[in-house]
Amino acid sequence: MGRRSDHTRSELREMIVHEGHRQLSQVGFARFSAREVAKRIGYSIGTLYNVFGSYDGLMLAINGRTLDLWRDYLREGLDAAQGDRLQAAITAYFDFATHHRHSWAALYDFRLAEGEPTPEDYAAKVKAITQIVVEVVAEALPPARRGEAEGLARSLLATVHGHCFFTLNGTFRLLGEDNPLGAALARVHEAIGLA
Repeated sequence: MGRRSDHTRSELREMIVHEGHRQLSQVGFARFSAREVAKRIGYSIGTLYNVFGSYDGLMLAINGRTLDLWRDYLREGLDAAQGDRLQAAITAYFDFATHHRHSWAALYDFRLAEGEPTPEDYAAKVKAITQIVVEVVAEALPPARRGEAEGLARSLLATVHGHCFFTLNGTFRLLGEDNPLGAALARVHEAIGLA
């Protein structure tokens, strides 16, 4: 029998997200278990759903933690950058994905049901990361092209994501690409006109 009133709702929320993120980081999305999270913190599965409303709410909270970590990692990489900030952003993307492989992949593996709207707070977290990339792309563009930054940033994110994903799943190794990070940077420079 789980504890019923040992923690406030906000304490429970933090405990659940912390343990859920820890478990997701270790086992990945396919093997993630909300029931195991509940067991590890000494509460019932019903408590998790009472706090988050549903499995989807729980996953959005856990993935939201990953997005916060990723945003901070990207900002730190850019703050420390000396020289090419595009390279710093792409390197931060690869490094974060490599060091947080399961939780990073869960951002893409988990999907809300068709037609289900993305909660505003989660969308804001995604936008915060995207906006950082838009700003870095805008800095790299000539002044006359800065209006293209938002659309170009989305396409460049897709390019970098594909390179990173192929790196992590071994596809680039099969294709004989021995410098995926360099290839991603080259494609970004070409798109921006720096190559």
